[in-house]
Amino acid sequence: MKNFAVIGQDGRQQAAGEYLKKRGYGVYRAEGVHLADYILLPMPLSADTVSQVQLLHAAAKGALAFGGKISPEARAVAQSAGVELLDYLDREELAQHNAIPTVEGAIEILLSQRQRTLWNTRVLVVGYGRIARLLCQRLAAFGARVTVAARKPGARAAAEAMNYDACPLAQLNEAAPRAEVLINTVPAAVVTAFVLQNLPKGAFVLDLASAPGGVDQTAAKRLELNTVWALSLPAKCAPVTAGEFVARTVLEMIAERGTQEDED
Repeated sequence: MKNFAVIGQDGRQQAAGEYLKKRGYGVYRAEGVHLADYILLPMPLSADTVSQVQLLHAAAKGALAFGGKISPEARAVAQSAGVELLDYLDREELAQHNAIPTVEGAIEILLSQRQRTLWNTRVLVVGYGRIARLLCQRLAAFGARVTVAARKPGARAAAEAMNYDACPLAQLNEAAPRAEVLINTVPAAVVTAFVLQNLPKGAFVLDLASAPGGVDQTAAKRLELNTVWALSLPAKCAPVTAGEFVARTVLEMIAERGTQEDED
């Protein structure tokens, strides 16, 4: 039986540990890192969490570690400990799965922060990546009137094929006056002060982009817009599901390595 050391105490890590136990793995906490074949570290592995990565110095020879959003500092620690460290956030299946709780969390925010139904609400979604595609589908199911602002013609065509309205990202200023809700999914400064000031009175702004975000928060505050920057929604809204997604992804990564080693 192979063993995991699951580092970190948040709900996502606890759920990942429970999932691994159900799949027949021995699961230890930080004190059992020296007994582990695999080490599951939390996300993000930034300069602030390097102390958790330092535990790799106690790892057994040949142990394999996994973390999310790994910083250069964390990679340096792992290298000094002689432990291979892989980033599970680089995996497409986890990105696709994480879109599910992100979208559900976004809808929860919309329903709790506004006093109107989603039905018949004009929603302007900025970007058309994994999260935006799923979000538009869910919003349309509620009866929202969805418009997608996307840079690539192919993305706009895909949105139109789903019966959404679409416009170029460069025309975001022109689309803003018709939006009761603006949702940004692009992690770049695309929702500028000019866009925000063109929104109608009472509009709600939701930024789902990771840091540094895509909405000018200073301008939104100055314009007194109801704005929420929602970071890390999977961990906040559905930590059990999010943890299971991480564990499933890590097991897939291990299985692929085994297949490659067999072929070699």
